[in-house]
Amino acid sequence: MLGFTDEQIRPGLVVPRLGNTYSGSSMIGLAATLDVARPGDRIFVTSFGSGAGSDAFDITVTDVIESAAFDRAAAPSVEKLLANPVYLDYALYAKHKGKIVMQK
Repeated sequence: MLGFTDEQIRPGLVVPRLGNTYSGSSMIGLAATLDVARPGDRIFVTSFGSGAGSDAFDITVTDVIESAAFDRAAAPSVEKLLANPVYLDYALYAKHKGKIVMQK
């Protein structure tokens, strides 16, 4: 209804491949979009949660994204991270969260 094409939406739509990260979904989608953004691009980010909360942002990409001060190579892209996933089982997750404490 807003007139966006599938091609415009595709870079930020990572939930079908990653899974629902709930409040992180919009930020991961934004990061994926910034990975391919160019100066002058406008990015519309919006969220809607099961708690009926919502935020929306209209971002215009500046020349800084292609400058040396903004080094895209300093971190892997979202696509690269999605291409090489690391899966955690619940036991490892629980250990990292401090839910399981090993006795010495």
